Amino acid sequence: MIKAAICCGGGFSSSTMAEHIKKGIETYGLSSELSIEFCPFLLASKKIDAYDIFILCPHLARDVKKFNERYCQNKKPLYLLPIRMYGPVDVQELYYDIQDILIRFEENPINPVHFPGEENCLKVKRVKAYRNVKKS
Repeated sequence: MIKAAICCGGGFSSSTMAEHIKKGIETYGLSSELSIEFCPFLLASKKIDAYDIFILCPHLARDVKKFNERYCQNKKPLYLLPIRMYGPVDVQELYYDIQDILIRFEENPINPVHFPGEENCLKVKRVKAYRNVKKS
């Protein structure tokens, strides 16, 4: 079971998104494979050991490196969600990204974790999992 936290600054948008994702987990029958909870970014530093991965809302891009240096220290992957996957994300697609990010982090534990060519989550245009997007 992968335990993930979705974090944002204020909490409103990520808590709504977490509820949407929980429904998607049920729809896709992933409840034995994936658990996603809301965690306010300000409290995430106290919960580093509680989750396998932290999915950060795109607007936290400027804070992720400082957070990693102060609290996480590359112990857990910090994944900035691409801007177009934020909100009405398809849970199956998000699950694929989570799986692949965990593998990437295991191979190279440096935060924030991203896919090739996706260093800036605000410029990523995909709405599907990285593995499902046709590369040119």
